[in-house]
Amino acid sequence: MTHAQTSQHFSLSQSPTLHLLCGKIASGKSTLSATLAAQPGTVIISEDSWLAHLFADEMHSVNDYIRCSAKLRNAIKPHVIALLKAGISVVLDFPANTLANRQWMMSIVNESNVDHQLHYLNVEDEVCKARLRARNEAGNHDFSATDEQFDLITRYFVEPTAEEGFTLVVHDAH
Repeated sequence: MTHAQTSQHFSLSQSPTLHLLCGKIASGKSTLSATLAAQPGTVIISEDSWLAHLFADEMHSVNDYIRCSAKLRNAIKPHVIALLKAGISVVLDFPANTLANRQWMMSIVNESNVDHQLHYLNVEDEVCKARLRARNEAGNHDFSATDEQFDLITRYFVEPTAEEGFTLVVHDAH
C-alpha cells in the first residue's frame, strides 16, 4: 500500500484531546501515558525520552534539568499544537507539577482550542519512593533519582486546583 492509499483509510472517530499528567516522580505518569497513547489516533511525547536523547550529557543538576526542559518546551510546543490541529490526540508526558508548567500547558490548550484532560496521580510520597527505588534497580528508565533528589524536586510540587481551569481527572492510589 502506498502512502497515499494509507492516508485515504485513516480517519479519526473523535475530536483530538490533549492529555496532561501531574504527579510526583514515580507516581505512574509514564505508565498512564502509555495506556492513554494506546488509543487510536493518539501519540505520546515524553519529556524524559526527549531530554535523554538531546541533553543527557548536559544534565547533572536540577538547574540543568530546568534549563534543558525549557529549551525542549519551546521547541515542542508548536509541534504539539500542529498535531492537535491536524486531529491527532497527544499525551504530553511532561510533568504538570508546578503552576508555571501548567500555565505553559494551558497556553497549548488555548492555542490549539481542543479538549484536554489533566490527569492527577495522587500517590503518597512513600509509595512513589518505593516505586522509584524499584525503577532505579531495574534500570529501565531514562533517568534515575535518589530519595534526596525526590525530596528536593517534590518541594516544588503544587497540587492542581479547579481554579486553574483544567478538566481534572484524579487517579487516587489504592
